[in-house]
Amino acid sequence: MTTQHASSTTTNSVLVIGATGKVGRRVADLLDTRGVDVRRASRSSATRFDWTDRTTWAPALDGAGPVYISYQPDLIASGAVDDVAELVRRAESAGVTRLVLLAGRGEPEAEAAGRVVHAAAIDSTVLSCAWFDQNFSEGGFAPEIAMGSLTLPVGAVGEPFIHTDDIAEVAVAALLDRAAGVNPHAGQTYDLTGPRLLTFAEAAAEIGRARGVDILATEVTLDGYRQMLSQYGLSSADIGVLMTLFGTLFDGRNSRIGNDVEHVLGRPARDFADFVNSEMMQQVS
Repeated sequence: MTTQHASSTTTNSVLVIGATGKVGRRVADLLDTRGVDVRRASRSSATRFDWTDRTTWAPALDGAGPVYISYQPDLIASGAVDDVAELVRRAESAGVTRLVLLAGRGEPEAEAAGRVVHAAAIDSTVLSCAWFDQNFSEGGFAPEIAMGSLTLPVGAVGEPFIHTDDIAEVAVAALLDRAAGVNPHAGQTYDLTGPRLLTFAEAAAEIGRARGVDILATEVTLDGYRQMLSQYGLSSADIGVLMTLFGTLFDGRNSRIGNDVEHVLGRPARDFADFVNSEMMQQVS
């Protein structure tokens, strides 16, 4: 089942919280191409929004219609659900018309944040997303991949990696679509994945084959990974989030394919090979 995509009928701006992130940047760019008035919000944007400084929230929300929400560093972090609940309360008071929350798939805290958003007196959609393809090209894995290796505390567990362009297109649909005068995405939690399962080692090997090089994937313990991250100079808070993510999500709970990308967009999700042959190969061309 597909939906009809239409331009927003609101005269208010679409607020994109986390507009410098992998998905948020793409959401804002797509809205721009559709001629929608976009308010890009982040710690470094003209519209400032900082999850650690609640004084920045009200000015960002003022005059906003639909709002896209990305939490930093991750909804699994301590205090994240409380922050989302307070943002929702302020969004209701500000007259926001829609909420679209980016959430990590399989994270209990993300599921709790999703329930908070859905309990709001505002149309809401939750995007429950698999790990991003772009983690290999513009995320934390990219520097090591460029050196020909990938070291993680994950074994042979399949992950349905998803292209961030697919997430962004679904997000824009959730922010703008109307069908018979109503929001067809209201109250929905979409399960967004790529079309096949890959282990991290298989993903690294696929990148290596395309580049004509060997990329060595090595599994380490969580403690070993913590020590490695410390040597890279990551903060204790960032290390804590990564430890929680890798210690929680790779027990097989996410080793299944969702079909909501096709349900919303009317086409299959992009394959990991599409990402490898475009973004990963551009980096060596």
